[in-house]
Amino acid sequence: MAAVPYDRLGGHIWFNGEFVAWENAKIHVLTHGLHYASSVFEGERAYEGRIFKLEEHTDRLFYSAETLGFEIPYSRDVINQACIDEIARQG
Repeated sequence: MAAVPYDRLGGHIWFNGEFVAWENAKIHVLTHGLHYASSVFEGERAYEGRIFKLEEHTDRLFYSAETLGFEIPYSRDVINQACIDEIARQG
C-alpha cells in the first residue's frame, strides 16, 4: 500500500472556521489530539452533490464530542453549512 503524500496535496480544507489552502492547515506540535489521539470525527459521503444524512452525522459528531468532554466551538448549523460549502467548492 502506497502512502498518501499529504504534504503535497492541493486544494483547501475547512480549518478553524474558514477555508484555507491544504498546506496552510497546521496544528501545534504539542496538540493533545496529536499525541494522545483524543479526537472525534465523522466520515460523510456525498452523492450527486448532496451529503447523505448530513444532520444525522453532525448530531453524532456532537454526541461523540460531548461523551469525551469536548466542546465544539461551532454550532451545528455552521458545521453543516461548511460541509455544504465544501461540496460546492469541489464542483
